[in-house]
Amino acid sequence: MRPEPRPLLLLLASHALLLLCLAPRCQAVQAENVTVLEGGTAEISCRLQNYDGSIVVIQNPRRQTLFFNGTRALKDDRFQMVLFTPRLVRITLTNVSVSDEGGYFCQLYTDATHHQVATLSVSVPPETPTIEVKQEAVEGAEVELTCLSPRSKPPATLRWIRDRREIPGVVSQQDNGKTVSVSNTIRLPVERKDNGAAISCEASHPALGGQKRIRHYRLDVHFAPTVRIIPPPGILREGDSLSLTCSVTGNPLPRNVLWSRINDTIPERAEFSGPTLQMSRLSQTHNGTYLCQAQNNYGRAADHYTLLVYDPGAVVETHSAMPYAVIGGILALLVFTVICVLIITIWCSVRQKGSYLTHEASGLDEHGEVQEAFLNGNDVAQGKKEYLL
Repeated sequence: MRPEPRPLLLLLASHALLLLCLAPRCQAVQAENVTVLEGGTAEISCRLQNYDGSIVVIQNPRRQTLFFNGTRALKDDRFQMVLFTPRLVRITLTNVSVSDEGGYFCQLYTDATHHQVATLSVSVPPETPTIEVKQEAVEGAEVELTCLSPRSKPPATLRWIRDRREIPGVVSQQDNGKTVSVSNTIRLPVERKDNGAAISCEASHPALGGQKRIRHYRLDVHFAPTVRIIPPPGILREGDSLSLTCSVTGNPLPRNVLWSRINDTIPERAEFSGPTLQMSRLSQTHNGTYLCQAQNNYGRAADHYTLLVYDPGAVVETHSAMPYAVIGGILALLVFTVICVLIITIWCSVRQKGSYLTHEASGLDEHGEVQEAFLNGNDVAQGKKEYLL
């Protein structure tokens, strides 16, 4: 008799093994995969079928035995046996870290060893991202900002937001072993009006659900100072007091303000209080042009004020508060309005006169036709009738 082919023998053997496993005495083990947040608690379960008291061993991904039939074998207090029944074996792992990831073996030792692997996956949400500035922002130049999330798993998504609009940037990732570092870099042209403008970087991640980790930042734009002297109101006379304030802007703000007098020295009785110059009991010797100057690392600026002190009894002609250009504009508007009214009046008069001449000519035509009808005798009545109609 010719022997059976080997593949057929293997098929018969597998069917026989399957029938044995379907028998009431066949034992088996099942494991469930687990996903947990870093720092959380993982539950690793092994489900038993037809357990008859055989040895159950649970091992970590490094094949170190954690529990042997419910007895602790590894000195790691983070692992706890919470359930051991003929149907279910469950352990917990607290304060999970990415180093705990991997396959945990559930092994059942019978006549034939059965084992299943429960894969533990650890998700690492990002912390609030940080913002790095490569160099200081200067008016008229560009500033480079980098939003950085140093650690996440899977990689976090970073977005720059300004005025509720996304600013596209260059995204890069770096593998740190179990976790990933993500960065998003943008370059912005800046002016002095951008100083203090709000901008933010948002980090989103599946582990955060719909929430976001946001880092806010305000642009710090450096620019040269501007200077403006605030003049006093009204006319200054001898004996009055003068207070001039030098208003200075700039980033950084100039620390010192320098007062000077063009082609002369500051009067001896003058006092300085920060950016303010004060002089009391004015006289005509105080007349002159006073200069205020300020500077920082990005430039300097100055403004001047001309002081003119009058005699106590002098009559000074003051200028109208309304500029001459405004007065001229009002007069031009009035003249234009008068011309328009005259044009409309003349046009209406001409039109009315033309209408009167037209009606007069129509009356003459009717009179001529009546006269002709009268001369024709019998047609007079008919003509009158027609015209009466």
